[in-house]
Amino acid sequence: MSEMWLVRHGQTDWNLERRYQGHSDTPLNATGLAQAELAAASLVGGRYAAIYSSDLHRARTTAEIIARRLGMEVILDPRLREVNFGAWEGLVSAEIQARFPAEWNARMTDPQHARPSGGESVQDVAERMWAALDEFTARHAGQPLIIVSHGLALATVRCRVEGAPLAEARALIPDNAQALRVEWTPLELLLPVAR
Repeated sequence: MSEMWLVRHGQTDWNLERRYQGHSDTPLNATGLAQAELAAASLVGGRYAAIYSSDLHRARTTAEIIARRLGMEVILDPRLREVNFGAWEGLVSAEIQARFPAEWNARMTDPQHARPSGGESVQDVAERMWAALDEFTARHAGQPLIIVSHGLALATVRCRVEGAPLAEARALIPDNAQALRVEWTPLELLLPVAR
């Protein structure tokens, strides 16, 4: 097992407006910048092997603020991006329901596998997130890591750590700039050994 600190990016204007951001490259707002500073302060004093971040602006900026406080560099990895919401990006729930009713209903009935037009499912984002974290922990031999990413992407990590179904990921989305400590077990150690 490896210790990880999961940090969701700070607040953006689209968070306030409840718009689906996904891969849209929105910046932090003033509150988000202040939240990132608080997240950084909460991590001071710990020893970390590396800081990995999504390459999207809101996560990258959050990670850079943390890295400055810790005297570290940020390693960017696009696998840590939020789920791609495709045609839903920039829209609020009411607009999505009006424009894409069949896709919205599919999401309600199968939240793990449904995907918006041109986007990803929760299952898709979980697979890329989990593969990235398995790789990072192998690279750093169980040393503590900081992972800066996005709400639903980090929720899929919490599902694996907490043993929750991916269909329930949306209930595990962390608050903006919240630093959450978890113990990560690589998939190869979770699978039963064939005899």
